[in-house]
Amino acid sequence: MLLRAVPAGAGHRRPPLGLLLAAILLSSSIVLFLAASSLGEREPARLAGGIRPLNAGALDALDIRAHNSPSVVRNPTNGANLVTVNRVDTPQFSCGLHVSFDAGATWSSGQLAQPQGENPKCYAPDAAFGPDGTLYVSFVTLEGLGNVPNAGWLSTSADGGRSFSVPVRSLGPNAFQMRLLADPAKPGRLYLSWVQATETGTLQFPSANNPVNVARSDDGGATWEPPVRVSASERPRVVAPSIAAGPRGQLYVLYLDLGDDALDYHGGHGGRGGPPYDGRWQLVLARSLDGGRRWTESVVEGRLVPTQRFVVFTPPFPSLAVDQDGGALYAGFADGREGDADVRVWVSSDDGSTWSAGRRVNDTRRRDGTSQYLPALAVAPNGRLDVVYLDRRADPDDILTEVSLQSSSNGGRSFGARLRLSDTAFDSRIGSGSERELPDLGSRLGLVSTDAGALAVWPDTRSGTQASNKTDLARAVVAYPAAPALSTLRVPLRVSGLASGLTAVLLLVFLVRRRGAHP
Repeated sequence: MLLRAVPAGAGHRRPPLGLLLAAILLSSSIVLFLAASSLGEREPARLAGGIRPLNAGALDALDIRAHNSPSVVRNPTNGANLVTVNRVDTPQFSCGLHVSFDAGATWSSGQLAQPQGENPKCYAPDAAFGPDGTLYVSFVTLEGLGNVPNAGWLSTSADGGRSFSVPVRSLGPNAFQMRLLADPAKPGRLYLSWVQATETGTLQFPSANNPVNVARSDDGGATWEPPVRVSASERPRVVAPSIAAGPRGQLYVLYLDLGDDALDYHGGHGGRGGPPYDGRWQLVLARSLDGGRRWTESVVEGRLVPTQRFVVFTPPFPSLAVDQDGGALYAGFADGREGDADVRVWVSSDDGSTWSAGRRVNDTRRRDGTSQYLPALAVAPNGRLDVVYLDRRADPDDILTEVSLQSSSNGGRSFGARLRLSDTAFDSRIGSGSERELPDLGSRLGLVSTDAGALAVWPDTRSGTQASNKTDLARAVVAYPAAPALSTLRVPLRVSGLASGLTAVLLLVFLVRRRGAHP
């Protein structure tokens, strides 16, 4: 025991320092224990409602359009206003636009205005809300037998996506993989990122050194500053730039450096399926601290193991998310270092200067021969990191696909159990390019997150066949446990106050007795 008898006549001795410290630690432990007992364990995330189709033609057998590559954005001035845009690959290239004013419960289809004098082939749209609630949608128009971008365009909406302005030309020919970012703090400031090709061939870039560029507008897209090259000149084969902003005006672009991968970049596969490139790629982050004028870069992952072939015009995009409160950066992509495709997340806490090792997200058995891929990342205002991805864990033949979501509440160090979002597995062999055994389910998934929930959008082939390639968009709403109400905190707060008082008394006794012993 810590207490001991005091011999008679020995005088009054000071309590041992160990006794005082033990009492202090004990009081703190009581606080933590009672607080945990009062609050209880938080329940896991759950689906709120059933899985529903998003595009209007999902239930129409005669509508065989191949919807994919959704991007979802939320209006910062009206959280119930959501907009999804997406690619449509077959039977003809076009843009999908869907608007919700009830937090994603119901959706209506919208239409972008056609630029005058352009071939009516809208393609590869992206969307962003400005901090004042203005909606911006970018897209390219396609020309020629090769269906390559002839120009980049921007339309705006002041009513949440109900109506749009006449498109304004933003970029010239051969602007591939264009992405749009609205500055979260400065109304009217926009950024575009894209791969600028010098020449094109059938499903290939014949020559290398097609850089990632970024351009900035400070007047809502009416005019644009000259583009700035983001990717270093010693990286001649770069694709799939994803752009994001930080809480202090930082600008980030995450992209893939394919290294010597002529199989995909130069179309060595002829657009046909087969094993992936057997070399290594790099995942690279470029950053700017002066509004996009000067750039530096860091290597997120130097030995990324490819998991699939792709057409270089429409590559899979890595995902980049930023914690707007804490400033942490999260990069996500699929990696095959363990023999099959796994979703990995890399974390930076110093503005992208250094990165953690890639952390495996999917909670499948390692090397089980199934694929988890095409992750989308989003950070809620409270710092929770959500990751949604395509998942074939239920099919040992690695064909039938589900959609999964996992979350991290500790900065990406670990992830909770998988929540299955899709209610039916769908066939990954259906999609544009299936006739060449290179079906394309798209370049990205859609995900937005709030403290209370998340909304995910993905391509679903359940209504299609390899002959029709019909692909629809499905959506799921995820609900997270609510933050504890103030009433549930009263007991631990009271106990905390008592324990704090006890700690203060013990420290005071200790200091007084030390003073008495050492005048």
